[in-house]
Amino acid sequence: MKIPVLAVLAFATSVWAAAPASPAILASGFINEGAPYPECHASTIVEIAPGRLAAAWFGGTKERNPDVGIWVARQEGGKWLPGVEIANGIQAEGPRLPTWNPVLFQAPQGGPLVLFYKVGPSPSEWWGMMTTSADAGKTWTKPVRLPDGVLGPVKNKPVVLKDGTWLSASSREGTGGWRVHFESSRDQGRTWQFTKAVNGGPDSLKAIQPSILFHADGRLQVLCRSQNGVLATSWSSDNGQTWSPLAKTTLPNPNSGTDAVTLADGRHLLVYNHSSPLPETPTKGLRYPLDIALSSDGVAWKRVLTLESEPIGNGYAYPAVIQTADGLVHVTYTWDRTKIKHLVIDPKKL
Repeated sequence: MKIPVLAVLAFATSVWAAAPASPAILASGFINEGAPYPECHASTIVEIAPGRLAAAWFGGTKERNPDVGIWVARQEGGKWLPGVEIANGIQAEGPRLPTWNPVLFQAPQGGPLVLFYKVGPSPSEWWGMMTTSADAGKTWTKPVRLPDGVLGPVKNKPVVLKDGTWLSASSREGTGGWRVHFESSRDQGRTWQFTKAVNGGPDSLKAIQPSILFHADGRLQVLCRSQNGVLATSWSSDNGQTWSPLAKTTLPNPNSGTDAVTLADGRHLLVYNHSSPLPETPTKGLRYPLDIALSSDGVAWKRVLTLESEPIGNGYAYPAVIQTADGLVHVTYTWDRTKIKHLVIDPKKL
């Protein structure tokens, strides 16, 4: 694979850290250094057009605080421009509320850049919002609330099926427990349909935040964060209309978000915390190390690269991952709740 030398050099000189240890990591650095907020979390990244990226996250005093807003940064010439707060939880009536979990989406057939996010006092009470940009993230429309019952992608990117349907993996964290469901749109986000919860009942796995993988035989698969000490998975043979009951994988999960993508070569790439819950807190664990695993079938996974291994206060969490048109993989994640880190990876070296 040819990598544009000038692009990599420009990218590597833009607030980048010391040379990475693995030859697979081409560049590493932080987005929006010197930001005015003390904490940030839940990043998302998208390729707007070949060689043009955008990222978003929420930032403010602290998660759940009403001053937390949605920030977006664009990359030009391999350099991240300063982030801009483009959405908040100010209400027409009542108190300002925190925002949560932005997800950027660019449909491959074109159209505006879409940003989904949540507003509400807590994950059990939040609702879905959407705004769009016709100029690659420079300006944004007035946000609109998604229809009742529709949350939008809860953490990880939507995918587009062969017939053009947008499929979002979503979940709820209400009084009924953690439930995974799916939302789809056949008209580019104007109207939405949603499935019943995949999991439920006292014996079901407690999972949220799915990411969708594509298999050569036409099946779809999701990997989900869970409270059960391992990642959960489910499969669909009808383009996401129905799903198998959630099942355990062999991959550990300390109740922390993950993300995954099916690469152009057919392999599946997962970014996750390779650690288990602590004995004294069975539903929580350490959010380090942060690793990449690969699989050819979505069942057997091989841990191939450690991105972060040193203990740090709030760990390394909530990764987002995409593969861009040039074949490179881009990963963003929360670094100690104070920064958003961005890595560029050559998957042929994994």
